Amino acid sequence: MNEDLTVTRTLVVPAAELSERFSRSSGPGGQGVNTTDSRVELSFDLARSPSVPEWLRARMLGRLSGRLVDGVLTVAASEHRAQLQNRGAARERLARLLRDAAAAPAPVRRATKPTKGSQERRIAEKKRRARTKQTRRSDGWD
Repeated sequence: MNEDLTVTRTLVVPAAELSERFSRSSGPGGQGVNTTDSRVELSFDLARSPSVPEWLRARMLGRLSGRLVDGVLTVAASEHRAQLQNRGAARERLARLLRDAAAAPAPVRRATKPTKGSQERRIAEKKRRARTKQTRRSDGWD
């Protein structure tokens, strides 16, 4: 799979910047699990990648700081028996992580006051609820 990894329409990671490592996987596979290197580790050096713009790199490094080791992002996939399926799963997982890290920050919410009508509805509902509970009470110990 020497294909470029498409993260967004504007961000594409060249295949040359991705490194794959294969190892034996635990889990399903029967006797073949001991002989097949089906587990895939896909690594991308985010800190030194020339394909990521400088302004975007800073945002992504900040958001992925807990997952990076020396600026390198690594994902592993071993849920499938076939190496090819695990390669696809690892690529999809890496693309999703990078896409989420590259997303624009949410707009800042401006706090507003509740409307007069919503305040009146809230108070009316509280009074209605209090009347309902009042009817359930007994005045003494029966």
